[in-house]
Amino acid sequence: MSINKVILIGRLGADPEIRYTIDGKPVVSFRLATNEVIVRNGEKEVLTEWHRVVAFGRLAEICGEYLSKGSQVYIEGKLRTRKFEDKQGMQRYVTEIVAQNMQILDKKSSTSNDSAKSYHMETSPKISKKSVDLELEALEEPLIDEDDIPF
Repeated sequence: MSINKVILIGRLGADPEIRYTIDGKPVVSFRLATNEVIVRNGEKEVLTEWHRVVAFGRLAEICGEYLSKGSQVYIEGKLRTRKFEDKQGMQRYVTEIVAQNMQILDKKSSTSNDSAKSYHMETSPKISKKSVDLELEALEEPLIDEDDIPF
C-alpha cells in the first residue's frame, strides 16, 4: 500500500494562471507560500516555502475565478513530478501539487456573511449553503510515465 497526499494552507504569491488544453479543458497553476516560524538564538525567524499547485477541470475554473494574489487557501492533493524539455533542449523535472480539494479561507467582503466555500473532487457532488463539492474530470493521461521515475 502507498499514499500520496499533500495538505497545505498558505497564500497565493500571484494571481492564478488559467490555460486550456488543445481539447479546451481548463488547467490552472499558481504558487502557494507556506510559512514556518522557528526560534534561532532566541529570535523568531520566518521560513517561507513555495509550492507549485496545478488544478484541472471545474476546480481550475473556480481557482481562476475566485483566487487572487494574497488569497489564503487550504489545498489537498497529491505530488506529481513531470519531465519537460527547456528552450536549450535540456531535460528538466518539476514537482507540483495536483489539487483535488480547495477551500477558500479568506473572509468574505462585508456584504456577505457566508463562511468559506470548499471545492473538491468526489464521485457524487453535494451542494449545501456552507460548502460546494464539485466532481472533476479525471486526468486524461498521466503527467509522468512510470519509466521516468528514478526509483
